[in-house]
Amino acid sequence: MPWTTRNYPVSWKNFEPLLRKKAIDIANAMIKDGYTEEQAIPIATAQAKKWFEDADPAELKTLKYKDVTKHKAKPGPSGARLMDDNVLVTYNKAEKHWVVKSETALSADSTHRTKAEAVKRAKEIVAKRGTKVIAKKCCDS
Repeated sequence: MPWTTRNYPVSWKNFEPLLRKKAIDIANAMIKDGYTEEQAIPIATAQAKKWFEDADPAELKTLKYKDVTKHKAKPGPSGARLMDDNVLVTYNKAEKHWVVKSETALSADSTHRTKAEAVKRAKEIVAKRGTKVIAKKCCDS
């Protein structure tokens, strides 16, 4: 069941109403994408605070009238489902660069000139996940 402006995590009770509404909006979208409540709450809190600091009056007005309970799941694997994936480092011969990508992701996280740069980025990603880096040889992909 999605959170609403009347039913939300207790940690958001002292937020300004529009800040709380943005946190609800972000958390509901994350849950629709497969994140757990425990994962969504801190991320939505941080993202909502950042958004609220930078929001202009037009964005605040749009949020005021937005229905934050309705979100559609995005096609393909979500960030939550990618959290269990290993990270691949492969070489793209046609474009002559190294690619960092989660195993089931639809697109690459990043591209790099050298394998060392790509492996460094892959290690940053897996450090947050607890998965592993799978680095291919230069020209086998």
